[in-house]
Amino acid sequence: METLVVELTHKNALQLLRDLEALDIIRLHSEKGPEKRKLSEKYKGILPKEAGEDLLNHVTNARNEWGSI
Repeated sequence: METLVVELTHKNALQLLRDLEALDIIRLHSEKGPEKRKLSEKYKGILPKEAGEDLLNHVTNARNEWGSI
């Protein structure tokens, strides 16, 4: 059994696919987009630890400066 992604280019194509599913020839799955990952997971390990700490300190100092205005 294979799983394929199909792009429908005609307005009647979906009905034809549903008809094939009714005949037990194919099985349609609900639409699922790409799995969304948290940004922290996506970029984890990209920066060296020291650079990450420096960046975190910079952001913290910038926030404190804006908070004191």
